[in-house]
Amino acid sequence: MSGENKGFLNREYTRRQFIKLSAKGLTGVALSSSLLSLMNVTQAQAEAGQVTTLATPTHLLVVNRAKCTGCQRCEMNCTLANDGVLQPYMARVRVRDSLNFGAEGPTDEFMTVGGGSFGDWTYQPEVCKQCGDAACLNACPMGAIYADETTGARIIDEEKCVGCGLCVTACPWNMPRLNPETRKSSKCINCGACVRGCPTSALTMIPWEDVAAAMN
Repeated sequence: MSGENKGFLNREYTRRQFIKLSAKGLTGVALSSSLLSLMNVTQAQAEAGQVTTLATPTHLLVVNRAKCTGCQRCEMNCTLANDGVLQPYMARVRVRDSLNFGAEGPTDEFMTVGGGSFGDWTYQPEVCKQCGDAACLNACPMGAIYADETTGARIIDEEKCVGCGLCVTACPWNMPRLNPETRKSSKCINCGACVRGCPTSALTMIPWEDVAAAMN
């Protein structure tokens, strides 16, 4: 077996281990001190339900809501890195959706809220889930969305994209964005620009090799 194939199998094994460990979230899961340090979270934050993880093919993405201030620098960095412009609306990572009312939005007709600037000032950065059976990919009539062989990210080929917006409406989390100027869709490609732009380290991307070392 080649080193490349062995590395892929090790990453996949660790990824499946972590998914099994965190299948119902991190509440009630005792994480080792080394893994907590690597994830840049505390056990108390995990127990309080403030930590969300996303197992991408190459990295573990950790979102720590306890550290997110809603500054939207992740959105700014995303568009600067990928589009060369400061255009938060087109960001592949989104904090703006929870800025006012939190991740859940108003809970009743009286606008009772839990998070956001009208609630307890907690925010939820949202990113593409890089679904195995991706609704955006299945909905695209032009075959413009494909899985990158290296990163596993679902990527949009702008040359094939005709701007129909079906990927936007198909995604349950509204992750793809249709640029009103270029009439092309875009979405997260796991580039890590959002992580590098976060001043509070609320976002962390960890290679599976490092996760494996911390879990053993």
